[in-house]
Amino acid sequence: MRILCTNDDGIHARGLESLVYIARLLSDDVWVVAPHEEQSGAARALTLANPIRIREYDPRRFSVSGTPSDAVMMATQKLLADKPADLVLSGVNNGQNLAEDVTVSGTIAGAFQGMSLGIPSIALSLARLNRDKARWATPERHAPGIIRKLLEAGWPKDVVININFPDKDPDAVAGVAVTRQGHRDDFKLFIEERQDLRGGKYYWYGYEGTLSNPPEGVDLRAVYDGRISITPLHLALTHEDSRARLARIFGEGGNG
Repeated sequence: MRILCTNDDGIHARGLESLVYIARLLSDDVWVVAPHEEQSGAARALTLANPIRIREYDPRRFSVSGTPSDAVMMATQKLLADKPADLVLSGVNNGQNLAEDVTVSGTIAGAFQGMSLGIPSIALSLARLNRDKARWATPERHAPGIIRKLLEAGWPKDVVININFPDKDPDAVAGVAVTRQGHRDDFKLFIEERQDLRGGKYYWYGYEGTLSNPPEGVDLRAVYDGRISITPLHLALTHEDSRARLARIFGEGGNG
């Protein structure tokens, strides 16, 4: 099995080391193609207005001057064109990708790009709720077995598997939960204004440290409770109830 590893934290990220460790427990044919630098929040962006350059570190390890989607595209169309990957693993992200995060996450975007090219794809993220040390041993311990079970069971071609590991040591994980995408009850992103040494203003995005209070069954609740969350995601964004209502409004006689 040929595995392609990518991420959005960049080629030198600690989480990518964990991902490669996980992949090598599953296969001896592991390739790495990741962005030159961190691309967190890049979502599914493709680099269309600038050239893309590739750096080779060893025969199976490369970086690209672009986004996670660029990395998967370059890997699939150029670097692995002779023999496509059988599986795309994206991560392990340094921080959770839950609820609304999935629409901006470069980690999940890398997996979606693989899926759109016909390759089964999994996104992996490690929660950092306490913002102290990252517990990389947790995905390293638990991910291989989970991925084996997922590959044995299979999943639809238009679905990406989103796995989030809790901010717990490996032995403290409270189990696995198959969840749906949640929604935070409070917006946690804020903008902080600062001043540089020449008097100019600049801004940083930041996150509040408080947690939301999600219901049972969603990704947020599982990770908050110390469980590994497995969420099947897809790109069908149509809200069917609204579509049906608008169809009635704009259906017969809707031109008036």
